[in-house]
Amino acid sequence: MGKSIRIYLPNETVAGIRHAEIANWTGQALACPRSLFSELREWPEVQRPGVYILFGVNDETGAEIAYIGEAEVLADRLHSHLSGKEFWSELVSFSSKDENLTKAHVRYLEARLVSMAGEAKRYQLENNVAPALPSLPRADRDAMEEFLAFAKTLLGVLGHRLLDPLVVRENAMDPRIAALVKNLPTPAAKVLEPSSVFHLRVSGLHARAVWTDEGMVVFEGSDAAPTPASSLTGGAIALRQTLIASGVLANSNHKMVFKRDHMFKTASQAAGIVTGYSINGRDNWKLDDGMTFKQYFESGLDLA
Repeated sequence: MGKSIRIYLPNETVAGIRHAEIANWTGQALACPRSLFSELREWPEVQRPGVYILFGVNDETGAEIAYIGEAEVLADRLHSHLSGKEFWSELVSFSSKDENLTKAHVRYLEARLVSMAGEAKRYQLENNVAPALPSLPRADRDAMEEFLAFAKTLLGVLGHRLLDPLVVRENAMDPRIAALVKNLPTPAAKVLEPSSVFHLRVSGLHARAVWTDEGMVVFEGSDAAPTPASSLTGGAIALRQTLIASGVLANSNHKMVFKRDHMFKTASQAAGIVTGYSINGRDNWKLDDGMTFKQYFESGLDLA
């Protein structure tokens, strides 16, 4: 089922404040660059309870980082982060247009957002402690889960896929979460099926990956070459160093190993990082039956 999303640009620029809402939903989102917070602070939408996410980049590793919080008055809490947290360059807040969110509700939303972002592993979370999930009546809990599903959609539309796992391993999901995934307004990442897993085996290395609508996701536990060869491009070498600095790649028994899933834009980019040299990923990533990535793509099978 499709969704109608409205985004209002008060500054007439996509780089300024953005107010986003979904038709027939009582929630709303505000995205704002740090430089315009003084303007946002006067908006009535942030003079109420809600949850917020601060986005930035780790200066040393280049990794995307985020901090998730809640407040009874969003504007006051966000103002405190101007001096208390230096890393962030943009914020996204969520509140309710009907003002029915209570302190217990936003605490629940905060706890679930931290949990969902941690499971997705797209951003490095700056939250030192995962907040406990407060107890809510069943009806309120279900309402907050629905709120989260819509918030997740708007967060993606606003440019942050903080809550989207790179891949969804259906057999590893909690049944309640699996049901939620199937009913999201916007589908999550590709649900992993064994038949869709590509393998790259060269020089004693073995990597596993799956193609999604964003690119090639190499799985945690996959091997990578210990050192890059001279044929590897400068850009790939720089990317490799970034992956090492951010902890995605680590030394293990005379080779490198992926410590978590990582998405690459193309099959060849993924293959180059794995092997340590320039290689055609479309010909070298293969399914268990020997079909290459190129053949699978050209066969018309659904890779998205």
